[in-house]
Amino acid sequence: MLGFVFFPKSPRHISVEQATALVAQARDLSQTVQIVALTVNLSDTDLEAICGSIAPNWLQLHGKEAPDRVVEVRREFATPVMKAIGIANAEDAEDALRYATVAERLLLDAKPTAGALPGGNGVMFDHRLIAGHDFGVPYLLSGGLNADNVAEAVALTRPDGVDVSSGVESAPGVKDVARIHAFVRAAREALDSAAQ
Repeated sequence: MLGFVFFPKSPRHISVEQATALVAQARDLSQTVQIVALTVNLSDTDLEAICGSIAPNWLQLHGKEAPDRVVEVRREFATPVMKAIGIANAEDAEDALRYATVAERLLLDAKPTAGALPGGNGVMFDHRLIAGHDFGVPYLLSGGLNADNVAEAVALTRPDGVDVSSGVESAPGVKDVARIHAFVRAAREALDSAAQ
């Protein structure tokens, strides 16, 4: 999966025009690459512009979208939805279950503190809060992951996949190729081991 952030407040924000060019290159390199459009509380008009330009395989809703909004987005754009859920306590983990019936996949991330961006903050949450949970749909683990801690996180939570942003950056919004390779290697080993 290759994600593109459509959130102007983020240092990772990309314009639809920039994303269109990068997605074309990615799809030229790999017929199987899954494109994820990360959005935060966008209108149908904005979602239509994104979907019409890059035809994402997934829409990642990373804002305060209620379950009924998730249903609307799925219906309107005929694109699978991955709903990001911020986790800070056991109640948040239980709240994630509300989205399991309306989203094809969940992304469990650290709940942002007041005034923080909704993701990409490099903060982990207590993974014991979700260990052993069956959410009823596949989920990705996110929040403060990097090559050094992904194996332990995966061993405890057994997610279907992992998501990384700040953990492979040399500065906010600046991806580091060596860190990406190290993370992918560590994540693959951890996920393969957890699947056995």
